Amino acid sequence: MTESIMEFDTALENFDPVMGLEVHVELNTASKMFCACSTEFGAEPNSQTCPTCLALPGGMPVINGKAVESAIRIGLALNCEIAEWCRMSRKNYFYPDMPKNFQISQYDEPIAFDGHVDLEVDGEQVRIGIERAHMEEDTGKSLHVGGATGRIHGADHSLLDYNRAGVPLIEIVTKPVEGTGAKAPQVARAYVQYIRELMKALGVSHARMEQGNIRCDANVSLRPVGTTEFGTRTETKNVNSLRSVERAVAYEISRQAQVLTDGGMINQETRHWQEGEGITTAGRSKETAEDYRYFPEPDLVPIAPSREWVAELQQTLPEPPNVRLKRLAEAWQFSELELRDVVAAGAIDLIEETVTAGASPQSARKWWLSELARRANEAGVELEALAITAVQVAEIQKLVDAGTLNDKLARQVFEGVLAGEGTPAEVVQARGLAVVSDDSALGDAVDRAIEANPDVAEKIRGGKVAAAGALIGAVMKEMRGQADAGKVRELILAKLS
Repeated sequence: MTESIMEFDTALENFDPVMGLEVHVELNTASKMFCACSTEFGAEPNSQTCPTCLALPGGMPVINGKAVESAIRIGLALNCEIAEWCRMSRKNYFYPDMPKNFQISQYDEPIAFDGHVDLEVDGEQVRIGIERAHMEEDTGKSLHVGGATGRIHGADHSLLDYNRAGVPLIEIVTKPVEGTGAKAPQVARAYVQYIRELMKALGVSHARMEQGNIRCDANVSLRPVGTTEFGTRTETKNVNSLRSVERAVAYEISRQAQVLTDGGMINQETRHWQEGEGITTAGRSKETAEDYRYFPEPDLVPIAPSREWVAELQQTLPEPPNVRLKRLAEAWQFSELELRDVVAAGAIDLIEETVTAGASPQSARKWWLSELARRANEAGVELEALAITAVQVAEIQKLVDAGTLNDKLARQVFEGVLAGEGTPAEVVQARGLAVVSDDSALGDAVDRAIEANPDVAEKIRGGKVAAAGALIGAVMKEMRGQADAGKVRELILAKLS
């Protein structure tokens, strides 16, 4: 049953939201965290497993050195302190997709701690404190079959794929995020987006949210305006798109405000984001640290990165995302509003790649934020998940620049490429979309338009040049949009001057 919720603005008049964001980053190492099994995405179920990641008797974990290096670089990029000595721990709980019935993670001794990131959200500077960034292993994946929602409730049976079990994860946990008010959903989205861009820049993760490389657990609680004590929190699990992070936080604020206003109590629980309905639904009651019975992992030695190694890794850090944004905005001559739209759409990398492939910044921005953003929104996916590359977008723009296509025809080429009909050039040829540049063919079409619209022609002869639009439209209709409107205008005015 759908819960009643309060209007978002009304909720913020009475309550102050406090957030805690936990972002799980799946590392792009070639092998798993504690064994040599492949981490390649999309393999046959249970084909990338071994006695260690299946927790069979005799399987012994060995820590992945590349994962430790990535963890340190992530910590440094988040302005964290790097531990001189830390250990892995066992986090004990049962779930069918976790073969050991415990997860090897870090508890009170994370490899990175006490950091921060600075964001700009709607023109304001926001600092997000980082409590910790710790190493752990991922669980397997459950597929619930027979139900209408793909979740366990209502399913006939469940299938388990352990390929993901043991894949290296870094969990980045913020300190309580306070004082953001009505901007809390935007701040949550901006933070997850910053983390995604940072992971890409570091090269430590594929950072594809639709593949689960980055997942966010969004903790939300409310307290009455003017008070300081934290309310009871809920944790919306595994939100895997920027849009969904923003919507889930906004929904929880509205839902919790209604419950509290009605005199109810917030249950400390996990919740699930239902993308289609735009709501969260209750999961299980949320455990405390004591429930997990943490204790040091006896089969792994402590980790003690030398200060020299940490200093070397510090030198490998890339340009911070916020610095990069300022540089690109200047190079592209984007206004603050234009840049904000690009950032909100998650299109920085795509536009940069398109510009590198030969398109102008403005044309790259135009296509990614209009035609392609519309198609991504219709499909319910992020821009980068569309079946088109930055190079192909640049190729289409080159055809426009060369006069082979106009914008209307270019949209049809985008449609063909996204439908898998081939490269831009192949789509143009197969669909016969090139602009007609034959002067005689255009001239004949112009003559027919003038003959069919003598009153309009007379106005143009009398000096009302603006009336040419009607004739241009008639010619473009006859040519099925495959004409250069500027050239048609020139021919009309030349014939009627």
